[in-house]
Amino acid sequence: MNLLTAKEIQKSYTEKALFTGIDLGVEEGDKIGIVGINGTGKSTLLRILAGLEEPDAGTVVRGSQVYVRYLPQEPVFPPGITIYDYVVTANKTEDNEWSIAGDSKTILNRMGFPDESLVVDHLSGGQKKMVALAAALVADCDILLLDEPTNHLNSEMVIWLEEALIQRKGALAMVTHDRYFLDRVCTKIVEIHRGKLYQYQTSFSGFLEAKAAREDLELATYRKNRNILRIELEWMRRGARARATKQKAHIQRYEELRDSTRAPAADGKVEVSAVASRLGKKTLELCGLTKSYGERLLIRDFSYVFCRKDRIGFVGPNGCGKTTLMRMIMGLEQPDRGQVITGPTVKIGYFSQENEALDPERRVIDYIRDTAEYVQTEDGSVSAAMMLERFLFDGVLQYSQIKKLSGGEKRRLYLLKVLMEAPNILILDEPTNDLDIQTLAILEDYLERFPGILIMVSHDRYFLDKTAERLFAFGENGRLRQYEGGYSAYLELRQREAGVPVSPVRTERASEQKTEKVKTAKLKFTWQEQKDYDSIEAEIEKIEEKIADLEQKIQLAATDFMKLNELTQEKEAQEGLLEAKMERYIYLSDLAERIREQE
Repeated sequence: MNLLTAKEIQKSYTEKALFTGIDLGVEEGDKIGIVGINGTGKSTLLRILAGLEEPDAGTVVRGSQVYVRYLPQEPVFPPGITIYDYVVTANKTEDNEWSIAGDSKTILNRMGFPDESLVVDHLSGGQKKMVALAAALVADCDILLLDEPTNHLNSEMVIWLEEALIQRKGALAMVTHDRYFLDRVCTKIVEIHRGKLYQYQTSFSGFLEAKAAREDLELATYRKNRNILRIELEWMRRGARARATKQKAHIQRYEELRDSTRAPAADGKVEVSAVASRLGKKTLELCGLTKSYGERLLIRDFSYVFCRKDRIGFVGPNGCGKTTLMRMIMGLEQPDRGQVITGPTVKIGYFSQENEALDPERRVIDYIRDTAEYVQTEDGSVSAAMMLERFLFDGVLQYSQIKKLSGGEKRRLYLLKVLMEAPNILILDEPTNDLDIQTLAILEDYLERFPGILIMVSHDRYFLDKTAERLFAFGENGRLRQYEGGYSAYLELRQREAGVPVSPVRTERASEQKTEKVKTAKLKFTWQEQKDYDSIEAEIEKIEEKIADLEQKIQLAATDFMKLNELTQEKEAQEGLLEAKMERYIYLSDLAERIREQE
């Protein structure tokens, strides 16, 4: 049953067109993941579906009595409201009045809120997000729209939310960067790309395969059209005889092909050379760090000496002290006991959870140039403009004012600024919040090449699996325990210790990371293909000359019916041969190009 239909939706902000006529339907039981780079309009689409924002053109039609519930990235609460009133009272209906109190209490307890009388104003940002999420989950709605629901949730809470959404019967559409979360929860992926919407009836893993196939097909079509265009251009240069109807049609096809053949738009370069200053033998040492807030002990006697090229991740529940530890390393907070010792060559780059203040009137490129006009990478000197391009800021965005950027684009810009400072120790505190999946892939590629020390706080399991080689988990009484490997290895060990059956999904993914990629065989011509490729252009030219000669003979034999019929049949045979040779030439030209590209 169709619950909601969006038809021919168009939306622009100032000079930027987000959607150019997109269609989307939401059916009963749909679990839709919406993906795309920051600034493409994912959150805007959710607000349009929720009826909170109007499109410039197009319509959104909801079924009769279909109730839609929307959870924004940054929820806003009425002043002075309690958790109970926001979650229970606001969601109470005749249908659920006998069950909502119990359901809400179960969810709130699971989220760490045993006291429902707390005033929301007094909670942290992460706690407010969890209260808003609890209210959305208990709402009696037909369609649940979630914008970055995993932001500010620790890994255990994310796994719990996965299960809750998998078991939920109503329709769901969400924007999230959490790739494991998308893969487990969603059965349909919607991608917004350059104003268009592509739909894939599959999980996130299936989407990646289908998208790669789609892009390969677009590239193959482009190559084929380009090769046809090259042949047609040679034909035009040899002299198109426009008197005959077929030649006129030939010229028209050439002109249409010339005007429509465009290279498929690339998603952006992901091979980013790392930027870092030289790091000496003495790096960073944490000696007996202890930190409390009032009676609450966060960190007890933690010591660690960082080695060059360490990849260290810190995990634990919200409020356990992860960010506090990062701030102590940066010197922004002082420990109660212990000290942080830094070597003379240490240069720390700190990507905090909150962006630094950005001047909204400043241009994007000037903000980066204030840090460095050029940076030295392993590939040589790279300009600020080139680094911006690699981080998905095209020429138009580079000269736009910062105030025109989306929240995710500002986050990406701040990340690039930190990297442009060329640190040799990089501290990333929840780096995946508000970054799109493509930017995360670029960042992960960058970190793989980074020659210095990586220190990361993250709830993103996929990110930690890709980047961390050792984890420290915050436990009871402020103790930190060391684990080797990424998040999947850590989770598997924790499950074994607790006597819980190991999740086959996690085990499979952990093993996948250890599997080396199979090298594909290099393309090359067969003996016959090489022979044909060397001679086919000359053969095509001879056939075209033969056809031209036959056309002249046909004109001279206009009164000789028998001769005319014979010549016409011969000409048709030659045209059939020419078409076959053209098809062969297009195939061989495309193969030759792919062979050159792999060299």
